[in-house]
Amino acid sequence: MTVKPGGLTETPGSATNATSAPMSLDAAQPLHDALERLRLKGAIFLRAEYTEAWALGGLGGPAIADLLHPGADRLIFFDVVASGRCWESLADGERHWASAGDVIVLPYGDEHMIGGAEPTEPVPITSVLPPPPWERLPIVRHGQGGSRTDVVCGFLHSDDVLFDPALRALPPLFVVRPPGGPAARWVEANISFALERSGERGLASTRLPELLLLEILRLHLSTAPAADRGWLAALRDPVLAPALARLHAEPARRWSMTELAAAAAVSRSALDSRFRQLLGISPIRYLTDWRMHIAQEMLATTETTVAAVARRVGYESEEAFSRAFKRFHGCAPSVWRNSLFSI
Repeated sequence: MTVKPGGLTETPGSATNATSAPMSLDAAQPLHDALERLRLKGAIFLRAEYTEAWALGGLGGPAIADLLHPGADRLIFFDVVASGRCWESLADGERHWASAGDVIVLPYGDEHMIGGAEPTEPVPITSVLPPPPWERLPIVRHGQGGSRTDVVCGFLHSDDVLFDPALRALPPLFVVRPPGGPAARWVEANISFALERSGERGLASTRLPELLLLEILRLHLSTAPAADRGWLAALRDPVLAPALARLHAEPARRWSMTELAAAAAVSRSALDSRFRQLLGISPIRYLTDWRMHIAQEMLATTETTVAAVARRVGYESEEAFSRAFKRFHGCAPSVWRNSLFSI
C-alpha cells in the first residue's frame, strides 16, 4: 500500500500519475448535455466603464443579490473584460487578474472587490450605481480619467446544485481565458453585441447572458477531474456528494479514506467503488486531479508564488508539488506559468 501526498491511501496498480489530456468531442458530450440541462434565470447584463485609477468594493453578497434580483439571497456573477485589464478579489485579498477577452466568474456571488492597475482606495458600488427601479439598464461609470477598462457584468440566478455554496463544486472565484479559435471568436462576438445593446431594457430578457455563462462553464469544467465521466451527476449522488463537498472545501487537508467514508456514511470500500463506478477514478486520483485543477487557475491568474500555491493545494514542499504538476502538464509550474505570457 502506497501513501500519497495528502494522506489518502490506495492499492498498487491504481492510475494516479496519468497525464491529463484535453477531452475528445465524444468524451465532452456528457458534460455538454449536463450543462444544457442547467436552469438559469433572471439574466441581467450591465455595462461598466472604468478609468484609472479605480476600485469598487461591496459587490456581491445578499444585499446586492436582492437589489438586482428581489428575493434572491445570492446570484451568479460573471464579468467579461471587453478591454483593458482588471483584478477581482474575495475577502482573502488575493487578486485574480483578467485582460480583454477573459471572463471572471463568482459562482456563489460572494462579496468581492474589483479594481484596476493603479492603486487607489475602493468606493462602495452603491455610490456609483443608481438605485432601481431602472427604466433603462444603467451604465456604471467610475474612475479618475486615466486609461480605460470596459467590463460587461452578468448576473444570473440558479437553484442548481452546481451553484450550491455548501457543496462548493467550483472555486469561489475563477478566471476563464477562452482558447484561440471558435470559442474565443464566439465570446468576442457576444461581448460586442452586449456593448452595442447596453442600456436597452430588452437585453435583460434575452438568453445571451445564459448562453455565455454556459460556454464559459464548459471551458472551465473541461479541465475538471472526470468531467467527461459524470462529474455533474456525481454532485447529485447521495454517496459522492458529501465526500466531494469535503474535498472541495479543504483540498489541502491530509484526508483519510476513513474520514471521507464517514462523511458519506458508507464503508471505505463502498466509497472507493462508487468513485470508480461514477467517475472512473479512485478518491486519491480525484483529489490529486482537483488540486492540479485549482493550482492551474491560481498560476494562470494570480501573482501567488509557486511555493504558496503548493501549500494551498496540500503539498508540504515546492519540490513535491512541482513533480506532481509536471506529471500532469509535462513541465514545471514556473515554466507553465511563463509560457502563458510569452505568446
